[in-house]
Amino acid sequence: MRITSTSCICPVLVCLCFVQRCYGAAHHGSIKVTRNQTKHIEGETEVHHRPKRGWVWNQFFVLEEHMGPDPQYVGKLHSNSDKGDGSVKYILTGEGAGTIFIIDDTTGDIHSTKSLDREQKTHYVLHAQAIDRRTNKPLEPESEFIIKVQDINDNAPKFTDGPYIVTVPEMSEMGTSVLQVTATDADDPTYGNSARVVYSILQGQPYFSVDPKTGVIRTALHNMDREAREHYSVVIQAKDMAGQVGGLSGSTTVNITLTDVNDNPPRFPQKHYQLYVPESAQVGSAVGKIKANDADTGSNADMKYTIINGDGSGVFSISTDKETREGIISLKKPLNYEKKKSYTLNIEGANTHLDFRFSHLGPFKDVTMLKIIVGDVDEPPLFTMPSYVMEVYENAKIGTAVGTVTAQDPDTANSLVRYFIDHNTEEDRYFTIDANTGTIKTAKIFDREETPWYNITVAASEIDNPELVSHVHVGVRILDINDNPPELAREYDAVVCENAKPGQVIQTITATDKDNSANGARFHFSLDEGLSLNPNFTLRDNEDNTASILTRRRRYSRTTQDTYYLPVLISDGGVPPLSSSSTLTIRVCACEKDGRVRTCHAEAFLSSAGLSTGALIAILLCVVILLAIVVLFITLRRSKKEPLIISEEDVRENVVTYDDEGGGEEDTEAFDITALRNPSAAEELKYRRDVRPEVKPVLRHHASSSLDSIDVQEFIKQRLAEADLDPSVPPYDSLQTYAYEGHRSEAGSISSLDSATTHSDQDYNYLGDWGPEFKKLAELYGEIESERTT
Repeated sequence: MRITSTSCICPVLVCLCFVQRCYGAAHHGSIKVTRNQTKHIEGETEVHHRPKRGWVWNQFFVLEEHMGPDPQYVGKLHSNSDKGDGSVKYILTGEGAGTIFIIDDTTGDIHSTKSLDREQKTHYVLHAQAIDRRTNKPLEPESEFIIKVQDINDNAPKFTDGPYIVTVPEMSEMGTSVLQVTATDADDPTYGNSARVVYSILQGQPYFSVDPKTGVIRTALHNMDREAREHYSVVIQAKDMAGQVGGLSGSTTVNITLTDVNDNPPRFPQKHYQLYVPESAQVGSAVGKIKANDADTGSNADMKYTIINGDGSGVFSISTDKETREGIISLKKPLNYEKKKSYTLNIEGANTHLDFRFSHLGPFKDVTMLKIIVGDVDEPPLFTMPSYVMEVYENAKIGTAVGTVTAQDPDTANSLVRYFIDHNTEEDRYFTIDANTGTIKTAKIFDREETPWYNITVAASEIDNPELVSHVHVGVRILDINDNPPELAREYDAVVCENAKPGQVIQTITATDKDNSANGARFHFSLDEGLSLNPNFTLRDNEDNTASILTRRRRYSRTTQDTYYLPVLISDGGVPPLSSSSTLTIRVCACEKDGRVRTCHAEAFLSSAGLSTGALIAILLCVVILLAIVVLFITLRRSKKEPLIISEEDVRENVVTYDDEGGGEEDTEAFDITALRNPSAAEELKYRRDVRPEVKPVLRHHASSSLDSIDVQEFIKQRLAEADLDPSVPPYDSLQTYAYEGHRSEAGSISSLDSATTHSDQDYNYLGDWGPEFKKLAELYGEIESERTT
């Protein structure tokens, strides 16, 4: 198939279209596409052979923005199989086929039905095929071709970033780059000059210029001065078609501002200034201002003021206000019109940020002279001292002179001065002042321990002009006298252990005195001499304002006395010396072996056994209940007891029942067991104590001296005879049993029944070393030893 390209020629552009048409025929008509194989159709076997050229390939071109009434002719498709009889049908598919591009299926002519815009789409890809109209079978394989949209100059250059705002330093060299502007053209840059832009300056000459190709804006003059002109508005034009006639153009505005540099030195408007300052001006206050002008701005106009010479450089100072760039003149020392009436200052103002490129325009500083005139004013009285310090004793009587203040009128008139105290505070009410002499006197009684120092303010005014008042501070120190006795520094909680030893320190005390160190720095401690010698404690003065309390004996008992009171006498070293008596309370406490206090309460004896209060109450209730049961039992037994003799008529052959029980070994009232145990102890006849005898006792047959030789048999016979002859026994048979243990041992008895009445020299202190289990035992033996010692 052969493709022939053509285009519709606008009447205005006949020559251009003719050239384009020739260009297309010369170049595109020679492009050929050759395929290696043919497409087999409907079951035909594939035959590999060298195919014959079927297509002659050409690119199609169509002008954009076509405005004609008829469709624009694009080109023609033609197949070698087409004999012109209409049997070949041409089909067009791809981008825009059927909508933008249509084809005559018989002739193969292609037309464009719409106006195209290259800036929206530059080309279209389509596919062409020739088929048999009768069989609808392809005569040749499908082929692809491109329709390109040919550009025309229909877009003007545009500055997308404008308008521009830019700065450049003043005094810049000629040709200094300011800004580069860029314009864009939507036309095809590869075809013709439609997108070839040239820059030019329409406004801003002769100050600035622009490069036609790059769009770089540069300064066109030397030393452009910001102080002469600061703002410039430059208009730049961009034109396509390389600036030729008929080209389209666009423009933008560039606002250029010259920035400041330090090219102007400061200058004082005047070479001589005069300032009036009254002599009453306060030290440190601002008394005047001065300013040097600088045409520059910002930091380039910053400056510093200094006093370079003059007789007033020691009286006045100058500083710079950074906001207003003014020199602030301040007073360093008081002025006195009577001593000096004027001062002269030479003031310099200099830039602080220098640019050495412009040093040839300097110097960047200026000097002026300032004359200060001191004004005379009526001043208040002036005290001879800036402050006063006076002293007075605390026992001073009312009206005692404390001191004198003096003030004078500094003016030449030398007016008389009147003194007074404002009495604005409570401290001022303690003093009065003589209005003529300035003598300060006491008005109340002082107490140094309450207020050791008074601060008052004394005022002085001229009699001729009472409104002018000056003040002075007066401090009054109250001197101490020895009027307070010493006392214990605090309430001491003194403790003595029950196991304390003689000479042991149990407490160290100290004293305090409200008077100052001159009347109470040295304290003396002693016991009250008016009392008898204390047997329990003594006091030792350590001679360092402290005293130690010591024990005088070995042991103390809480059960005997749990608290002791020790009077202590304390005296100071003042003149005259004062003393006071204080009572020190000492508690007796149970302590560990190392001296740590275990308890100081009496109930600790029970609690140490491990019994709580509830347990003790329960034990007491049980004891009370048992006692009640015993009393009830005894009462019932007594109510049931019968007489020993049941019948008075028949007392023979009767068995008498006794329900009494012996008291054991400890019952010494019923009988004397010693006589039964040892015959030698029976020195006299013993009678029954439960029955009152009716006759006198019968004497023994043998003397006591012969008892040592009596044997057991004789002893029993003797007892039998005594029983037979005893008229107090009942008139019936009775059984008496005797036991004999033999003579007493020469070593003595080892029984502990009588050991309680003997004294032992044994020391039980070792029980305290046996541990907490023997603490109670050690305390009990310790108390026995203490009572024995006492």
